[in-house]
Amino acid sequence: MTPSRHDAARGAAWGGGALAGAAAAGVGVLAAQARAAKRRIGRQRWVPPYQDGRLGPARGTSIRLAILGDSAAAGLGADSAADTVSGVLARGIIEATGRPVTVTNHAVVGAQSADLDRQVARCLSARPHVAVIIIGANDVTHLTPRSIAGRQLRAAMQRLTDAGCAVVIGTCPDLGTIRPVGPPLRQVARRMSRALAETQRRTALQAGATPVSLHGLLGAEFEANAEALFSPDSFHPSGLGYRRIGLALLPAVLDSLGIAPATGRRMLTAAPHPAPPA
Repeated sequence: MTPSRHDAARGAAWGGGALAGAAAAGVGVLAAQARAAKRRIGRQRWVPPYQDGRLGPARGTSIRLAILGDSAAAGLGADSAADTVSGVLARGIIEATGRPVTVTNHAVVGAQSADLDRQVARCLSARPHVAVIIIGANDVTHLTPRSIAGRQLRAAMQRLTDAGCAVVIGTCPDLGTIRPVGPPLRQVARRMSRALAETQRRTALQAGATPVSLHGLLGAEFEANAEALFSPDSFHPSGLGYRRIGLALLPAVLDSLGIAPATGRRMLTAAPHPAPPA
């Protein structure tokens, strides 16, 4: 499936997906709502503006940051690489350390937890100091059992931590905040995504990783400010939405690296420029 179709298909998956566990709400109503949500979201016609490469000062040993996961990790919906999660995190690390950051983004639009194994295999060749994972939305829309998604996530995180890489995971966002999804399907999506997020939180702690609750920190904000925080497809975050996600993850990323937070927030307005090779 091409990047232009991945996440639209994830939204469409609710047509035969969330229905299975929601008979009490009325299968016919949920099916109609899923079809309506699919029409409103439409097909994706954008490619994520991946943030990769060496950023920040031209000199110095770089901090190696790997990004893994799905379209949210890739930045689908952002206007520029600087406004992706990886761009925001790179700026935050540069701000706090004055050192360059080398970013490798292995995220794939439409990825599920089952796809993390391949992403981990690719990212380990760069020997990252910290890996940030955002995954789960597509597990929900594909009705992947939480126990299976949890095992797949734990295996991926364990490979990373065993290799000496710190791991931070942004747990599954609240899919009930997506405007094209109306009630009662919205309640089904919210319940399923939050349940998976809790499984991911427990799994991360067991694997020695650091979980960050995206729905806990940002769910209410995304619901209240959907026009600003979602992109025009009303499904993926906007550049501003990704900046909020990146800032929510940044403290955990810095802590995992043993770095004290920077004072001030110049990184919100100053985008880094690729540094020449060292």
